[in-house]
Amino acid sequence: MTATTGHNQTLGVSAGDAVGEIGWDDDCDADLRAAVVAACGTELVDEDSDDVVDVVMLWWRSEDGDLVDALMDAIAPLADHGTIWLMTPKAGRSGHVEAAD
Repeated sequence: MTATTGHNQTLGVSAGDAVGEIGWDDDCDADLRAAVVAACGTELVDEDSDDVVDVVMLWWRSEDGDLVDALMDAIAPLADHGTIWLMTPKAGRSGHVEAAD
């Protein structure tokens, strides 16, 4: 899967959008992160920042705790009409989150 579309956007991210990232670790997709940074033109906003963001990219694994709590926390920095992307490991990989969760 390529993250970049023919319209020079990545998953709906455009130049100037602020993208926050929560839950980054070594197992996160570096190519996707790089494509998002290239599309928005700025570095990703750290989860400890108080900045308002257009998108929150939430990396989540089954052992990370309560997903509902994490989603509620992800709303805090989100602009009106913002988007949360929930990123989980593929089925069969360590940390995979069942769809029912």
